Amino acid sequence: MTSASDSPGTPVRLRRPAWAGRNYSLLTAAAIVTSLGANGSLIAAAFAVLDAGGDGGDVGLVAAARTFPLVLFLLVGGAVADRLPRHRVMVAANALNFLSQGAFAVLVLTGEPRLWQMMLLTALGGTGQAFFSPAAEGMLMSSVSGEQAGRAFAVFRMAMQSAALGGAALGGALVAAVGPGWVLAVDAAAFAVAGALRSFLDVSHVPPRAPGEGMLADLREGWQEFAGRPWLWGIVVQFSVANAMVGAADAVYGPLVARDSLGGPGPWGLALACFGAGTVAGALLMTRWKPRRLLFVGTLCIFPLALPSAALAVPVPVGALCAVMFLAGTTVEVFGVSWMTALHQEIPEEKLSRVSAYDWFGSVSLLPLATALAGPAEQAFGRGPALWGCAGVVVAVTAAVLLVPDVRNLTRRTVPVTAQPSAVSPDPERSAGGLG
Repeated sequence: MTSASDSPGTPVRLRRPAWAGRNYSLLTAAAIVTSLGANGSLIAAAFAVLDAGGDGGDVGLVAAARTFPLVLFLLVGGAVADRLPRHRVMVAANALNFLSQGAFAVLVLTGEPRLWQMMLLTALGGTGQAFFSPAAEGMLMSSVSGEQAGRAFAVFRMAMQSAALGGAALGGALVAAVGPGWVLAVDAAAFAVAGALRSFLDVSHVPPRAPGEGMLADLREGWQEFAGRPWLWGIVVQFSVANAMVGAADAVYGPLVARDSLGGPGPWGLALACFGAGTVAGALLMTRWKPRRLLFVGTLCIFPLALPSAALAVPVPVGALCAVMFLAGTTVEVFGVSWMTALHQEIPEEKLSRVSAYDWFGSVSLLPLATALAGPAEQAFGRGPALWGCAGVVVAVTAAVLLVPDVRNLTRRTVPVTAQPSAVSPDPERSAGGLG
């Protein structure tokens, strides 16, 4: 027996999965837009510096200029996002990114940008990211609940990484074809569109925050939540070092190896796109696979993240580099989904942004230093040894974090153990049956 909607000539309405509520769908759409622009702009910014006469050290300084304010303001951003409506924080941050990236594009398109100008505008973009990231992570985690949360995070990341794949490949091709300025302009437009989408987010289901004792008290409460969980701070310390190594390789050494040995921005964009393709494959895998020992499996999957640095150190041909990047992307995404699932099930909703801020802070705290020192390290040791060093450090810190018992033993649960009754909302997308 068929329903009226199945009868001939009647349009069939496509239904979202029950766990994909309105907020989740808006967040996913906005993330797709920003991923398309941002991954191309990473290539564009590096080649804008090189086209202006800069060297590897200058590329590192511009990359560091973005990460320094990101580190400086992240904790404040997390406290603000747990105090104010998260969607307003996200929209304001997107507006700042739109203005700074647009100005960067105008400078590149209309003349010869100076190093200090590129550093200043990149720093403004990093400031926006510092307020955006904790708010966005808290908003996403509060938009899903129940045992299908892991699948929701996997689908979100798959959509975002699919856009990153296209953005990196298209960005590399556009930089080669029309120059980096136009790619930066596209990224600015992407921030404007994403901000408009995020302005429609509904936060009525989030319980009002109780008046606190001030910013310092909020930060202290977030720190207590963070420091009291060895699995949390252990992995954040691991990633503070690993991300620094990977960031130096990708932001500084990768474009230089591409210029000198691989044929320029096009092949490097293709390699980054293969990493993106791997993350899509990893996220697709995680829509079906639910490893019981979340963090143990996820941490094992970080070891291949050392392979791209090793491949650049050789350097291997473009085809081999692409294969290595694909593998690293696949395995790191297994970790990414497992990590988000662990945070969702263990951290109370009202503290998500502050804990996310400490997570982000630790994960990026060494990036400014690593990218700024990448050029001097190349001059002191040579590019190959510097890249081998990056690979070795990633392996070492990943092995070390497996010594933490909670990393090995934390198991998946169907219901967040720290969920608060006040966080349960009658909103359909937050109801107990909304993820079935």
